[in-house]
Amino acid sequence: MRTSRQSRGSRQKVLVIEDDPVARADLQARLKAQGYTVALAADAASAMTVVNRERPDLILLDLGLPAGDGFLVLERLRKIESLAAIPVLVITGRSDAETRKRVEALGVPPVLVKPVQTEALLAAISEALETGSA
Repeated sequence: MRTSRQSRGSRQKVLVIEDDPVARADLQARLKAQGYTVALAADAASAMTVVNRERPDLILLDLGLPAGDGFLVLERLRKIESLAAIPVLVITGRSDAETRKRVEALGVPPVLVKPVQTEALLAAISEALETGSA
């Protein structure tokens, strides 16, 4: 029988794009505990470099980033054919209707509002990886 760790992460790579070092470290620890390989970026400028270098299976994207916001990153990802199919989950402190509309207009499923419970985070990641859409 496979363990939760084996079935969830199975060495899939998740890129966490988050400017807050505490939140970034927390997400990294939670994902690694489930068997995911984790890559990190702290701002919009480095995010694209890391995406191109690491080719993650999924991206967790904060919207409030220095050097350009998460919307800019998402727009760039969607314009590059080789990166457009990578599932993206938006994880942010913003819970307003305008933010949700902008995210949905870019083809991303519902926003995960911080603080995100581990089970909700893992369920969203699992669903996005299984369906290949986010």
